[in-house]
Amino acid sequence: MKKSLIVLGLFVGALGVTSCDKKENTEVQTEETLELSPENEIAAEAAAAPVNPQDELIKKAQSHPMTSLALSENHHNFGDVKKGGKVSHVYEVTNTGDNPLIISQVKPACGCTAPQYTNTPILPGQKGSVTLEFDSSSFDGLQNKQAEVYANVEQAPIVLTFSANVVN
Repeated sequence: MKKSLIVLGLFVGALGVTSCDKKENTEVQTEETLELSPENEIAAEAAAAPVNPQDELIKKAQSHPMTSLALSENHHNFGDVKKGGKVSHVYEVTNTGDNPLIISQVKPACGCTAPQYTNTPILPGQKGSVTLEFDSSSFDGLQNKQAEVYANVEQAPIVLTFSANVVN
């Protein structure tokens, strides 16, 4: 008789282990009799834990050897921006560590912000950039926006912010 491993879902603790009512020649183990090897315990914990997309981005960014960076600034004020206008700002990034700096993704908080960034490794002592372009078409008044920069640094994500006063 073949034994099948039940895939643990997100609600194992609350719902218990269930199976389909298929008429197959399989043996189903209940929660009490299910014994997991150490490898399967890790997989079961990962399956039971909710996946946070931000955690995945951080993990990907930090999969490279760690380094450090310095920003020219982390906030920019565009001042008055005419409604419908597009403005952009370049944030300068300097690799202050010993390993290449790799920006894996820049994720704006809103669709009104378009990012561009240095997508090649930035060598120690060298500079790269992150550019944020703001489209003011859908806004009026004071706006505060941000974007998260994912890179192989300990304090990821790095948050860049800007403000603009959208006027008619």
